[in-house]
Amino acid sequence: MVVQIQRGKPIYAFSKDNKPVAHVKPGEEVIIETYDCFEDQVASENTSYDSIDWDRVNPATGPIYIDGAEPGKVLAVHIDNIAVKSKGVLATGKDLGTMGHRLDGLSFKIAPIEGDHVIFNDKVKIPFRKMIGVIGVAPQEGAINCGTPGAHGGNMDTTLITENTTLYFPIYHQGALFGLGDMHAAMGDGEIGVSGVEIAGSATVRFEIRDDLSLSTPMLSNEKGIAIIASESTLDSAAQQSVEKMIHFLSDYVDLSLPDLTMLMSAIGDVQISQIVDPKRTARFSVPRWFLDAYGIKTI
Repeated sequence: MVVQIQRGKPIYAFSKDNKPVAHVKPGEEVIIETYDCFEDQVASENTSYDSIDWDRVNPATGPIYIDGAEPGKVLAVHIDNIAVKSKGVLATGKDLGTMGHRLDGLSFKIAPIEGDHVIFNDKVKIPFRKMIGVIGVAPQEGAINCGTPGAHGGNMDTTLITENTTLYFPIYHQGALFGLGDMHAAMGDGEIGVSGVEIAGSATVRFEIRDDLSLSTPMLSNEKGIAIIASESTLDSAAQQSVEKMIHFLSDYVDLSLPDLTMLMSAIGDVQISQIVDPKRTARFSVPRWFLDAYGIKTI
């Protein structure tokens, strides 16, 4: 059975108090439609700052209630496909991103899609690098704006969140209350100008409930390996947390002392920047698949 969830009225914060828009079962194929990060408010490159409702930025479709999702378990989200619409939007401006101190006003660029490329100008066609910026579950406490990342997921803006990838989230509330949005046709690590190629689209996913894993922050798995994603007030703190949480996770699966595991991770692991422009910064620590194979780690 295929479950189609239209974008309709989105959420602007992840919260246990959001009313589910759909109930799905683990294993069902679910197609989730999304707006772009501006909720399709940017109609032209002449769109003015005042014409945009900034309270409607980074909308997510959801929440989706997953049967069997219970606090203490882990939600696995298998991303099978990402489809994008026919044009994207890029934006930057004063006080936005890493160059905002040298910019004036607000600039938009409308970028058509041709085949599997984004047309930036008559010289540059950007190959697709499709990914999902906002994705997560209801946080343990309170409501967290969709633009802010955290242990629940949210606006992690991590380029590895793409097709043929599985994301793992700690579950804090019944049903998990999952949502996603903020898709990109292309985005570089860091998202330095505060946007990638923002675009509307749809994601095809399948959910799985895991009671054999224990996580306190999102984890990602693909054919190349795994990554722990951490979001903190500074990039230094995010990097530190991603490393510590990865080593803590792996320590349950390998017969290595802490010094040996630390030395090994220093030799084969990679600290990588996800984004440096959101209210919290996001980093990830990646470990190659061959290491997992060497120790027979098949759970992820």
